This record gives sequence, C-alpha cells and structure tokens, in this order.
Amino acid sequence: MPPVEQTGIVVENIDRAVEYYTNVFGWGPFKVREMEMEGFTYKGKAGSCRQKNAFAKSGPIEIELIQALEGETPHTEFFRKKGSAEHFRFRVEDLDSTLAELAKDDIRPMYHKRFPDRGIAFAYLDSDKIGGVIFELIEIKQRSPV
Repeated sequence: MPPVEQTGIVVENIDRAVEYYTNVFGWGPFKVREMEMEGFTYKGKAGSCRQKNAFAKSGPIEIELIQALEGETPHTEFFRKKGSAEHFRFRVEDLDSTLAELAKDDIRPMYHKRFPDRGIAFAYLDSDKIGGVIFELIEIKQRSPV
C-alpha cells in the first residue's frame, strides 16, 4: 500500500470537534461543508445520506472530521459500535485493479461510489477481521482541460 494520506474521525458534533482539534492540537484551519450524497452502495444496497465534513492538514496528512446527519453509512455504524476513529485513506492510481488484487485475498469493498464528472472514485474496505479501522482507497484523475 502507498503511504497514508488521510485519517477520518467520526464525531458527534463537528463544530465542537473543530474547536477542540484546533485549540488542543493546533490543526487547521478547517474547511467545513455540508453535503448530500446519493447513489452510493453500502453493504450491497443503494443508499443516500447527509453529512457534515471538515478538512484540515497536519503535515502531509489530511484530517477529515465526519458528522452523520441522515442515512446509514460506515460512519454511522462505526460510531455506534466503536466511537470516533474511523478510517485511513490511501491514494491509488487505478481503483479497479487495486480492488481486483485485494479480492484475491477476499478483501472486498463495503462502500463505494464514483463521481465521473469529478474524476473521483472511492471504496471503503472492511477490516473487522483484523479488528481495526476502515481503509479507504481513492482514485483521483485529473480532468483534462476542455
């Protein structure tokens, strides 16, 4: 796997979390946004959700805070079961070939989505077999100029 580029932290209240991580750890500034997402697949079923996300850098690592507002996602399930830490993200060149390679070891995505208009695709891999965080793979293609 390539180096970790992001860690995701599921939080109950994003505004309090941004204040905490900024004041205690000096992370930030955070960019906060609310988003609705439809058309993703979670555990084999189509889903939709609404969430708030906040992004900041800590050196080369991106910190993502996630507050679920509506819908069922890995974030809501993880928060209910385990608390706040949630995922590490790895950038890959070709998501499909990476997933095919991991499938040889019976590692399959539990949550995935493509954004063709933005050149982005991601997949979350369940790591419950080894008792830990979720691993996210992301492919980001540069859009060619029009």
